[in-house]
Amino acid sequence: MNKQKIKNKIKETNNSWFYTDIVKDHFFNPKNFLTDKEAKNYKADGVGIVGSSACGDVMKMWIRVKNNKIIDCKWQTFGCASALASTSVLSTMVIGMKLEDAKKITPQDIIKKLGGLPQIKIHCSVLGDQALRKAIEDYEGKKVK
Repeated sequence: MNKQKIKNKIKETNNSWFYTDIVKDHFFNPKNFLTDKEAKNYKADGVGIVGSSACGDVMKMWIRVKNNKIIDCKWQTFGCASALASTSVLSTMVIGMKLEDAKKITPQDIIKKLGGLPQIKIHCSVLGDQALRKAIEDYEGKKVK
């Protein structure tokens, strides 16, 4: 394929992108992503995993907590652009947030922060909110012991 054909293909792709610029930014420039190498040494207070690789998206979220506030949030996601962007934007939303407020985050809050998602991709934001809740539950379970 020559250079002009490649440029035209890229232009077509850019024109057909049906996600918001915010989704695009979080997909191409994910925030707070944790590599496998970094994950080996990351000291999380709580970890949450949701989804199934057999049927689609899987999200893993790590949180650090101090004085009942999330001071850091890292993640890994196996999935589509919506799943990656949802997890990325959620990680930015919760840093500095009290645990009780973080537990109240809904999929609609994530979608709003992304500027919207296609109807068929709404489930991706649901998984992000579930992964966060699992991480908080894991933290709270360890705290009780």
